[in-house]
Amino acid sequence: MTEQPNLRIGVLTSGGDAQGMNAAVRAVVRTSLDRGVEVYAIYEGYQGMVDGGERIRKMTWDSVGGILHRGGTIIGTARCEAFRTREGRLIAARNLLVNEIDSLVIIGGDGSLTGANLFRQEWPSLLAELVESGQISQEVADRHPYLRIAGLVGSIDNDMAGTDMTIGADTALHRITEAADAITSTAASHQRAFVIKVMGRNCGYLALMGGLASGADWVLIPENPPNVDNWQQVMCERMIAGRKAGRRDTIVVIAEGARDRHGNYIGSTEVARVLEEAMGEEVRVTVLGHVQRGGSPSAFDRNLGTLLGHAAVENLLTSGPDSEPQLIGMRGNRITTTPLMECVEKTRAVAQAIESHDYETAMDLRGSSFREAFQTLRTMLRSLPHSPQPDQKRFRLAIMHAGAPAPGMNAAVRAATRLGLDQGHIILGVRNGFPGLINGEVEEMNWMSVNGWASMGGCELGTSRKTPAGSDLYGIARAIENHQIQGLLIIGGWDGYESAFQFLNARPNYPAFNIPIVCLPSSINNNLPGSELSIGADTALNNIAEAVDKIKDSAVALRRVFVVEVMGRNCGYLALMSGLATGAERVYLNEEGVTIQDLVADVEKLRYGFSHGKRLGLMIRNEHANPVYNTAFMCALFEEEGKNMFDVRQSILGHLQQGGIPSPFDRIQATRLASRCIDYLIEQVTKGSSSCAFIGLQGKEIKFHSLEDFDRMADLKNQRPHEQWWMELRTIARTLAQPCPSCELEQ
Repeated sequence: MTEQPNLRIGVLTSGGDAQGMNAAVRAVVRTSLDRGVEVYAIYEGYQGMVDGGERIRKMTWDSVGGILHRGGTIIGTARCEAFRTREGRLIAARNLLVNEIDSLVIIGGDGSLTGANLFRQEWPSLLAELVESGQISQEVADRHPYLRIAGLVGSIDNDMAGTDMTIGADTALHRITEAADAITSTAASHQRAFVIKVMGRNCGYLALMGGLASGADWVLIPENPPNVDNWQQVMCERMIAGRKAGRRDTIVVIAEGARDRHGNYIGSTEVARVLEEAMGEEVRVTVLGHVQRGGSPSAFDRNLGTLLGHAAVENLLTSGPDSEPQLIGMRGNRITTTPLMECVEKTRAVAQAIESHDYETAMDLRGSSFREAFQTLRTMLRSLPHSPQPDQKRFRLAIMHAGAPAPGMNAAVRAATRLGLDQGHIILGVRNGFPGLINGEVEEMNWMSVNGWASMGGCELGTSRKTPAGSDLYGIARAIENHQIQGLLIIGGWDGYESAFQFLNARPNYPAFNIPIVCLPSSINNNLPGSELSIGADTALNNIAEAVDKIKDSAVALRRVFVVEVMGRNCGYLALMSGLATGAERVYLNEEGVTIQDLVADVEKLRYGFSHGKRLGLMIRNEHANPVYNTAFMCALFEEEGKNMFDVRQSILGHLQQGGIPSPFDRIQATRLASRCIDYLIEQVTKGSSSCAFIGLQGKEIKFHSLEDFDRMADLKNQRPHEQWWMELRTIARTLAQPCPSCELEQ
């Protein structure tokens, strides 16, 4: 623990609540205490700062225990008209100085962060006025000449520049897709149309991504209104054509700020009326409202809040006393800092562009990923694909799976199929992996072959973990020739990558393998090179977090330790990230190994904690952490040494981690990667190339890597990438999850 004398940090949540705020508050409090800094929670946002007294409370380690999984914000949020005035800010400054606070972590939207910056700018003059009026002494003013600020964005709209994701947006997407999935089943049963209205006054992120993830038939967002005045007619024609093509349901997703090209707001009631008149059937409207803000945060939002809160404290401790306020955000999977007001100005520029009907600028300001998602959605919304041109060369592209099933595989197949068909090519679906290819289980796919697949769990095409060897290579080469396959997309895990690498090396003996092949990472283990996140890993992480939440509820009433075993093989991603998301006090990883000395130390910490009032112990173990010290051994050891202080139970989560419907992130990411893969295959076949690659998200960018580099980028023995970005988070997880700093027992 590093002590930082004469520094006190205040943390507050302001504006609308957002899931994950509690994780951020917890991280701010525990990181501060770990660094020897006193920390105060300011209850009810800026109103609490103005009220002072009991609304500014000193926090302890245990003050933020057990809040990771809770929605909303435990320290409250409220609108404060008084803080908008200089008189109110003067009172707020005095209340902070009474507690010797001169550093703030503000968790809120652009309005809250703008108010914080104004407060900082006025700070010297506020201090002078307080000294002059005798409300504080000159000595107090001299000790706190500057106000330092770090800003975190808590907003479900994901509408702030300076960060890829805002705290709460991922969970809100979960609520939207859950609702859309439920509504879709009812709509299909009755052949009915539904209009779903989601939040997003000046930002269409939730509507756009919610529509993409749920397989909606039409989406209306403020940044890019319909480009024709008769958009109602065009929409209805598309919906009717979709019904004729075989769709039983019609789903329209609309952002609350949706408008036409002239700036006129488009209401959900209006859309429903237009559809009813054109389709001659009843249309229902569902306004999701504040349900999007509610409930337990997703694993992503828990980890995002945790990492941003930790980084905010580190920023305050290392920045100069008069440093410009920074917005702490995330780009890709890395924490970044950007000048706060620069982010606020860029954010407001989007609203200004929309207001002036400059929608091209609005889309540009949202960024390339937003625009790319919108373009993909426009194709996915079509009732039927564009017809091939008479003189067009139509390529035969095959799609298949290899390896264990992972949530999101179906969304990838759906996107690849429809995007390929829309460009006029022939798409072949291979069932049951490489054995299916050898046995001729190949069928031509059409637009409706993948209808409804976006939300489906499992693997509709089927898969196999069999890695081809020996005579299998001949059978696969012959199948490629028989079906005239000109390009191959393999959606799968390690088995798929390893097989593709074999095909590459077998080309001298099997000329049929001289076709472009691309691998799309799909594995809950997240153990594939060239990609920081594999399709399926996010869903698995959420499944683990939900299971552990229930386990913790059962354990806390009984003074119990749980050892939870999660999947991952030799890759610790699921173990480490689920430990971070659930607050597990110990995570056992294959990368680090486990020794008997580690277990002895863990036993001592458990005994110490339970003897000082602890009621729950949570240990998460990667399934291959150690072949000898397995989950049963650990439980037996802890039980024996715990005596009457606590009992121990094991929970092996098993295949529930692979099951269930895919998360919004996995659906969206699968669609993005599949789009790039199809474009890659078409490009390679067009120019007569037989290049092979694997794709992945690295930082903010989607990149292709030559398949020839597979063995260089991968740890073949342990079947994981050489570079594991998540291991950088090990120290943070360990620091924040300890029961308290004093649990570091004296040697």
